[in-house]
Amino acid sequence: MALAFLPLPGVAETLTGWVVGVHDGDTVTVLDGNHKQHKIHLAGIDAPELKQAFGTRSRQNLSDMAYDKDARLECHKTIRNERKLCKVWVQPSGCPTCGKTLDAGHAQVIAGLAWWYREYAKEQSAEDQGRYESAEDEARLRKWGLWRDTEPVPPWEWRRNKER
Repeated sequence: MALAFLPLPGVAETLTGWVVGVHDGDTVTVLDGNHKQHKIHLAGIDAPELKQAFGTRSRQNLSDMAYDKDARLECHKTIRNERKLCKVWVQPSGCPTCGKTLDAGHAQVIAGLAWWYREYAKEQSAEDQGRYESAEDEARLRKWGLWRDTEPVPPWEWRRNKER
């Protein structure tokens, strides 16, 4: 698991490593081949905070998907607290012969355990914008995860109300 830098369009750096921690439904810690830890926020999503409804479930779902797995990260910027903003790819649990083909952030949205973060959609490719928007629409329609609540509170609003 060496640290790799590959030139990809629209991606500043590609990292590979092992997911050694899941903090919440949109943040993981990855250990690279040089034993350096990277705190990673999954690009394109915002998950409920742990103290919010579905916060613990969201974290558990991400943990089931990514914890203790090899991951490929397509990182395009660093945000607050030195966290990297990355698309995180892992091997799907039910497919031992598959490579890292599961976009963990997209999977969180499909499961109804994260919001597609529309405010930052411009940082995504047009293809990802469409995929994430469709995933959230499907989860809403089917009332999966947090969409079971009649009026789920997005984490950015929850944090704003908590600061008051």
